[in-house]
This record gives sequence, structure tokens and C-alpha cells, in this order.
Amino acid sequence: MKNVYFISDAHLGSRAIEHGRTQERRLVNFLDSIKHKAAAVYLLGDMFDFWYEFKTVVPRGYTRFLGKLSELTDMGVEVHFFTGNHDIWCGDYLSKECGVILHTKPLTTEIYGKEFYLAHGDGLGDTDPKFKFLRSMFHNRTLQRLFSTIHPRWSMELGLTWAKHSRMKRADGKEPEYMGEKKEFLVLFSKEYLKEHPNINFFIYGHRHIMLDLMLKVSSRVIILGDWINYFSYAVFDGENLLLEEYIEGESEV
Repeated sequence: MKNVYFISDAHLGSRAIEHGRTQERRLVNFLDSIKHKAAAVYLLGDMFDFWYEFKTVVPRGYTRFLGKLSELTDMGVEVHFFTGNHDIWCGDYLSKECGVILHTKPLTTEIYGKEFYLAHGDGLGDTDPKFKFLRSMFHNRTLQRLFSTIHPRWSMELGLTWAKHSRMKRADGKEPEYMGEKKEFLVLFSKEYLKEHPNINFFIYGHRHIMLDLMLKVSSRVIILGDWINYFSYAVFDGENLLLEEYIEGESEV
């Protein structure tokens, strides 16, 4: 039985990350290290800091990462790509050219007999009105079509600059630390969702850039995956155990 892996929040291409090329190589090295052990890889959003597809144009860069995704899918590894709040605007390029399975909404799926609820996490339980307003704008089809009329030279510059500003306005460019069960919105959402869907064994999210493994009840846990900026973290499921780990190059990986 092969493993199933979960990672999120690499924010590749971010102008707020000084070690961007090293970061991408490290992610590619990780994917290369698991390619013969993986049945599936779930990328749970914000793998790019900004991604916008035009009809015949996609962003430059990310060639090592996209090439590795293509290698994995060519080998028969399922690669699931979830859109996040930084890479909402995916079209069919990643699915057609790289062979990934694209998800634009949360997914409930069974893996090795266990029930998983998988999502990037943005918009789930978050009551911040400013964030909800921005999210509704970014998902608006009319506004997306209007944005597509801007020449990529300016629209990509606008998107990357906005993404950098979004990160740099936070203290040290980092998300707030874990806020506790009574305030962490993804934990609160999971608890409420579990009341109506008691068979969920694992809730797995990205978005928050913290590493969290919390037991909700005997048969249910919530996992927040950290990121590939500070933690280089991932979750791995072997059919029996789910572990939240950090990738250290040169060490033997799960």
C-alpha cells in the first residue's frame, strides 16, 4: 500500500520570499523523494503566490515544479490541485498540460477506508467582513473577465504586487500563531461540520500557515498543514496512521 501526501501554501513566486528559488528546489526535491512511494499527492491551495491564466498565456516561471507534477502524473501518481485564495484563477492549463485533478471547492473523499474533508480553508468559518468581501470579488466572474482584458504585462505585475503587500502587512510576514480551540476559525468550522457529518475522520486544511494536529473526538482529527515557506511541512497517510512532518533534506523521508 502506497502513501498519500498532503501539502499546501508554497506561495511560489512570492516577492516577499527572499529564498524563492531555493524554496522551489526544496519542494521539487521533496516531490522527487516520494514519487515511488506515493499513490496520490493533494496540494491544498496557494501553491502559487499569484496565478492567473489567460486564454493563451500563463505566468512565466515554476518550470521545475510544473515539470515534477507532470512527471508524477505520467508515472500514475494522482495529483490533486486545490485552488486557494492566491491561485483562484486556474483554468484548464494545469489539468491539460500537467495532468493534475483540479478542485475549486472543498472535497469529501474516502482514502483507504477513512473519510477525509479536504479544503484550502479560506472562507470556512472566517467572519472577517473585509476578507469575505475581497473573496467575493475575487470569485466574481464578471470581475474576472474584466481583469482578463488587462494586458498580462500589467495584470501580472498588479497581482504579484498585491500578493506581496498582503504578506508584508503581517508582523514579520507571518500569519498569527495558533489562537486556541475557541478562536481558531478552521477548528470551529470543523466542530460544527462534524455535528452534521459525524463520519469524517480527518479534516485537512492549508491557508493558516500553522502546524496543527488536534483531536476533535476519538475518531476525528483536524490537521492544518503549515507551509513551504517556514516549516516545509506535510502530512502523510499510510492507510492506518496520519502523521504531520517537516521535510529535512538529506534525511530519510516517510
